[in-house]
Amino acid sequence: MRTPDEHRPSRTGEPIRIVAVDDHSLLRDALCQLLDVEHDLCVVAEADTSVGLGDLVARTGAHVVLLDVEMPGHHAPTVVSELTARFPRLRVLMLSMHDHGPLVQELLARGAHGYLHKSAPRASLLSAIRGAMARDPQVMIALPCSATSGTAFRGAAGQPLSPREREVLMHVADALSNRQIAVLLGITEATVKRHLRNIFEKLGAASRIGAVNKALEARLIDPAGKGERQYAFRSMPDAP
Repeated sequence: MRTPDEHRPSRTGEPIRIVAVDDHSLLRDALCQLLDVEHDLCVVAEADTSVGLGDLVARTGAHVVLLDVEMPGHHAPTVVSELTARFPRLRVLMLSMHDHGPLVQELLARGAHGYLHKSAPRASLLSAIRGAMARDPQVMIALPCSATSGTAFRGAAGQPLSPREREVLMHVADALSNRQIAVLLGITEATVKRHLRNIFEKLGAASRIGAVNKALEARLIDPAGKGERQYAFRSMPDAP
């Protein structure tokens, strides 16, 4: 267990204070070493259990908790709810070997600020931590995706998403506004809104983030041939 006395000074102000929680000591040690080389990040504590995690956060003044989803005697959604209720400004980022869509959605709904597969590259983890602490916070989901054929792009009611709707949804996942999407695609904002309404109806979604989450769960977002795609959500209105 590290102590608050092991803090390192930052060249650009106070570093982001991190608590790493994982019951696998080798993985946890590797994670801490990865973070400790970054001048703006500081691992102030590490633990192999979520028991007493709230008190640990309080003692260390942590800004971010990196929390393993699967640990003995641990129910991740409950832990996230308790942490975010007690520490409203705390950012909780989930780490997991699984990419179960409903669980991702539940953890985000409980207040988690990110969900990263443990195979995610180092850059994704660092981006998630820094993005969560930014003035305009971002929520990142980084999961491995297999290539998806065009015939698989269908909504909940079995209606296929058009190529343009898929394109709009991809840009929504990249946190672009309606105006930015319109400029990028060379269409009007009204057309973007119409596409979003169609997407919401086909996916049975009520919001932009809800639509992207459903698309993520159903593998409706084309990974463009990559083994992994990052989805970064900034604060955005729920209306189309």
